Order: sequence, then C-alpha cells, then structure tokens
Amino acid sequence: MLKWLPKVGIELELDKVPCREENMTPYELMLSESQERMLIILEDGKEKSAKKIFDKWDLDFVIIGKTTNTNKLTLKFNNSIEGEIPIEALASRAPLYNRKWIKKKPLKKKINLKKLKKIKIEEALIKILSSPNHSSKNWVTSQYDQTVMCDTVQKSGSDAAIIRIHNKDKAIAVSVDSSANYCKSFPITGGKQIVCENWRNLIAVGAKPLAITNCLNFGNPENQEVMGEFAECLDGIKEACKFLNYPVVSGNVSFYNGTNKKSIYPTPVIGGVGLIKKLSKPLSHNFQKNKSNLILLGKTFGHLEQSCFLKENYSIDEGMPPEVNLLNEKNNGETLLKLIDKKLVLSSHDVSNGGLITALSEMAIGSEFGAKIFMPKKLANLFEYFFGEDQARYILEIEENNMKKTKSILKENNVYFEIIGFTQNEFFEIEKELKISINDLFKINNQWYNNY
Repeated sequence: MLKWLPKVGIELELDKVPCREENMTPYELMLSESQERMLIILEDGKEKSAKKIFDKWDLDFVIIGKTTNTNKLTLKFNNSIEGEIPIEALASRAPLYNRKWIKKKPLKKKINLKKLKKIKIEEALIKILSSPNHSSKNWVTSQYDQTVMCDTVQKSGSDAAIIRIHNKDKAIAVSVDSSANYCKSFPITGGKQIVCENWRNLIAVGAKPLAITNCLNFGNPENQEVMGEFAECLDGIKEACKFLNYPVVSGNVSFYNGTNKKSIYPTPVIGGVGLIKKLSKPLSHNFQKNKSNLILLGKTFGHLEQSCFLKENYSIDEGMPPEVNLLNEKNNGETLLKLIDKKLVLSSHDVSNGGLITALSEMAIGSEFGAKIFMPKKLANLFEYFFGEDQARYILEIEENNMKKTKSILKENNVYFEIIGFTQNEFFEIEKELKISINDLFKINNQWYNNY
C-alpha cells in the first residue's frame, strides 16, 4: 500500500491492468500476489518520458489510474464502479498486530580464553581461510555475467562492486551484508553492526553511502523470542541509519523461516549503494605496490566473543557481539573518504569477520604482494589483537611520500590510527610468529571448493 496522505484518493481502472490470464475478475486483480510488479506515481506530464525508459528495456508500462482529492480508493472495471473504500481504513486505521515479544538480556558470562587448547596463529588463520564461510566464492560469482553493457568497473569480491553510470565519469558502488550470529546473540547490536559494515564496505572503495534496501529474514513471529529478535534488530538498524544519514528506501520481510519447528537465526540482509562522483582508477582491497606503509585506522580492543576465531577453531559461538560506536563509525568513515578524495590511498579494506589478520590476508590473496606486520605495542594477547572483531576499523595502504599528509588529516579529525607494517614481495609475515607465501595463502583460501 502506498503511503496515505490526508485528502488524497486513488482511482484505478482495473481493465487496464496487464494480465497473464484471461477473464480475471476485479476481485482476483486486487488480491493477486503476482511478483515482479511495481506501482509508480508519476508527476503529470512525465508519462511519455517514463514510457521511453520502459520501452527501451522491453517492459510493460500502462497507466491504470490517477490520484484524486476524494480520500477514497475507487475501483472501476468496464466503466462501472466495482468497489469504493476510504483509504484511511486501509492505512492509518487499519488493524495492527500487537504481538508479544521478549527483550534480549545482555550476556554477562565471559569466555575464559586461558582454558582453551593452545594453537598457533598460523593454524588458526588457515582454519578460517579454508572454512566454507571464508573461503573464496569465485566458484559461484564466476558463473554469472557481471559485465553486461561493459560498465562493470570492479566485480564482486572486493568490499563493494563498482558500476559506471553509462557514458559518465561517475559510478555507483554496491555491497550486501549480514551477520546472523551477532543478531542472534544481541539483536539490537547486530542490527547496528550490519548497517555499519555495509557503510564501511562502500566507503572502502571511495563511495559516499547513499541509501539501503533490506531483506529481513526471521523465524516464526508467533514465538515471543523470535518476535523480540525482529523488533530489536529493527531498532538497531533504525538507530544506525539515522545516525549515519543512510536511509532505508525499500525492503521486505520474510517470516516463518525454519525447519522442524526450529527457526532460523535472525538474518537481516542489508544492500547498500554509494556514489563515486569522479571515477578514475577504482579502489580495491588488493595491495598495489611493494614497500607501501600499512595503517590500521580505528582502535583495537580485542573482542573475540562471537568471532570467527572461536567459531572455526573451537566451535564456540557464545558471548556478545562487538560494541558498535556510531560516532567512531561516522568519523572514521568520513575521514577515510577525505583521504581517498585527495588520492592518498593505494588500497583499503574494512576489518570485520576474522579480524585484522584475515583482512590483511584477503588483501594479499588478491594481489601480487604480501605484507610484513609488526608485533602490537599495546595488546599483549596476540589472538585478541589479530583475530578480534572490533568495529569501525580499516586497513589503508599508503605510499611513503603521502604518509605525512595522511597522518596530518587523521590527527586533524581525531581518528585513532597505528602503523602496523608494510607491503613486501612473496610473503605474508607477522614478526616472530608466521611466514607464509601468498601463493600458499591463495591455495588455502580455495581448497574448500577444490576438495568439495
């Protein structure tokens, strides 16, 4: 139902609606749930311009009615009125569900990392990179044509895909994200995190985030716990969108997803688009040069609960998701856009699932270069530092001659950062901990599908 406005009515001529079946009745036309249809309200006089666009793509375009000042929905069929109802009864005065729901309580019990079986950093990294969730998805995406009309500047596989506006020097970036485990453990934080990660993925390729659509997938809403997950995920999504000025322009809800009376994890999916005003060389997450500086933008606290590290290495999926600080998200992201606009950044990548070490590995896997990473100066626990999934963080690759200007801009905007290493040929290395060739990293990241 289109949003109701006081004193505005709608008059529909149902015999003009395109139909697949013959002799459909007005009752059938109004209740049909046929997919892939869109209702548009056009400004008077713009019909011909709109029709040209639809004709170009061989799509139906039919004027089936108009807005009126009657405050009624009037249904006409073969020149006779078949139904008439006040629009207010279908909109603001329509009956509403008031389902009962349970608010999720924060988990206070902490995971004792000291009791876990000791493993090496290299072993933990290999387990993550070779897991189904984090292995290369190229075997899926390569099956689809991603270059229709030859305007694809950057295919999927980076933080965001980039598509040029036809015959223009600007482009849109597109990214899709979800974090079901975060939403299950604490829905309001999970909802915020998905929006923020989507925001970061667009910023990482140099795009200004514009708007999102969503696909809200949940279990049985008659279950009070599931209904609570839905309500609180929406609260989190709303809070993040308002703070980041990142509006929801469309979306849908899918309930009753589950098997054998067991509901799926709450899985809101966020699809975001951003604008690159002037497209020159696309910015990706792949390392670009040898001996570049690597900067970690944003603070690392070492949050391991709900992390890939615990899930893939210990089968532990307990605890709270990482805290989402919206002020830091906005400030860090907008400052990175300033650096990108000034052409100071060679490559960038947001840090999310799998933490810092996984993000660095991904930057090496898709490029010709590895990296040498320094030991951390503050966090004593290396697993917390390298695998923690703290939010609002990015890895930047910066040439030496741009370091002074980069550090100055970061300090001016009160953005925390640390220099964590530099790019190098052939090997991905952490001082005194691991050294592995980028060819081996690539093989590890592709072995799940190859062995499937």
